[in-house]
Amino acid sequence: MAELKFKSTLSNEEIEQNFSNIDFFSGIKSGLEEALAYEKGSAKAETIARKLSLPDVDVAEERKKLDMTQKAFASILGVSKRTVEAWETGKSNPSPTARNLIYLISQDHSLVQKLQNHF
Repeated sequence: MAELKFKSTLSNEEIEQNFSNIDFFSGIKSGLEEALAYEKGSAKAETIARKLSLPDVDVAEERKKLDMTQKAFASILGVSKRTVEAWETGKSNPSPTARNLIYLISQDHSLVQKLQNHF
């Protein structure tokens, strides 16, 4: 398996500081407990899904703020133009990963340039 390498503008110390207050073990433990509850029938998938806190995004609005075509926006997100079209017309919804990426882009438009340079 190929090793993945990522470039960051943050120093190792800044990265460590960003993650210093995150309790990864508690998150993993909570997820496993929810999975076990679901398996035992004491929790429904809808109940677990509602616990996920995903940002609300208006795909068309965010794309228009960036003055991008559906094709260009799709390219940045790594999806097809038809997928963006379906999101914008309400035929489907962005995956949690896509939703988070759209949210991050909406908060920092410079990420678009960084993503464009990546491809």
